Amino acid sequence: MKIHLIIILFLTTTVVAQTEKTTISVRGNCGMCKARIEKAAIKTKGVKYAVWQTDTETLTFIYNAKKTTESQVSANIAAVGHEANGVAVVDSVYAALPMCCQYADGNPHKKVDL
Repeated sequence: MKIHLIIILFLTTTVVAQTEKTTISVRGNCGMCKARIEKAAIKTKGVKYAVWQTDTETLTFIYNAKKTTESQVSANIAAVGHEANGVAVVDSVYAALPMCCQYADGNPHKKVDL
């Protein structure tokens, strides 16, 4: 019984030690953005939980530091059309976004008049 308890405690502390919580800035402006940003973050290998705050344009996520990095999460979010922690969006991906999801104040590549 003691051996099983020790093994379980060791495994639990190992998993907790690898998990980190981080907040990054992500540009977006509507409800469709929220779903797209959170889905891109969660699809990143090692991310357990992600929530995007519309009012502050920040994404808070919990991830396994052994499996991914903040920059990988930012790259995956940029791949779906939203600048994350300075990782820019490619013009073709940006142009494919619905008009409501294009930034009213422009992105790093161009200005959009709404």
